[in-house]
Amino acid sequence: MGIGRNSSDRKGRELCELSAETKSTNSKSRKNRRHRQRNVLPVQRLFQTCKQVFASTGPGVVPSPQHIEMLHSILAGIKPEDVGLKPDMPYFMNNSARKMPKITYLHIYECENFSMGIFCLPPGGVIPLHNHPEMTVFSKLLFGTMHIKSYDWVVDLPSEMPTILKSSEIQTQEKRLAKVKVDADFTAPCDPSILYPTDGGNMHCFTAVTACAVLDVLGPPYNDPDGRHCSYYHNFPFSNFSDGISMPEEERTGYEWLQEREKPEKFQVAGKMYSGPKIVEN
Repeated sequence: MGIGRNSSDRKGRELCELSAETKSTNSKSRKNRRHRQRNVLPVQRLFQTCKQVFASTGPGVVPSPQHIEMLHSILAGIKPEDVGLKPDMPYFMNNSARKMPKITYLHIYECENFSMGIFCLPPGGVIPLHNHPEMTVFSKLLFGTMHIKSYDWVVDLPSEMPTILKSSEIQTQEKRLAKVKVDADFTAPCDPSILYPTDGGNMHCFTAVTACAVLDVLGPPYNDPDGRHCSYYHNFPFSNFSDGISMPEEERTGYEWLQEREKPEKFQVAGKMYSGPKIVEN
């Protein structure tokens, strides 16, 4: 009986010691993991999150709500210094009062699933009205004030109300009705914006009120062979072509006609390699 009790006590102590050692190891593991996560640069964390979010998506496929929130949260925390940018850099200078300022695009990363890059706009710089076919797009205004105007195609009007105006001998391109989603100024810091393949303002125009920088994540990126090419548009007030269309006067300002056009000749984008903190592909 005495020997059995001593043996039992010894085993009990050994199990307690093993349990304590396991807890200590797990605690160290968690601390090391948290330490590693804290040491990951913000742009690297953004890259890793994009890899996860867009791994199982594709053209026209929107990430899950959980993934949307995760990427939105990571982008919300990105600051200009995290990507090596300052407002006094040459990218943000307007050296000509007469010409439309040149936009600079800093390429960070691109694969078949997503792309990351930064648009640098001097004061008065304009990215003309364009679309994002079959894409989910996250945009983070890093600094400055920007006017954003965005649209979605109208698909839910009564059948007797036309949403497409066919071309005529004078106008070679048809006009299509779009609903204005956003028409406002935004000043950093502000929440990242998200647009979806058919909602959220898939077509938009950026106008720099002050020098500003926009970090863009596109999933998937543009791809001409796959039909995801960038289209540009003219916009016209609804009232310009509203004859015979019955719509309350107060609602008409919320709609405009868009007509596809060639890329504007004055729109210049200089591609530059991103020179901020590097990402590591793993």
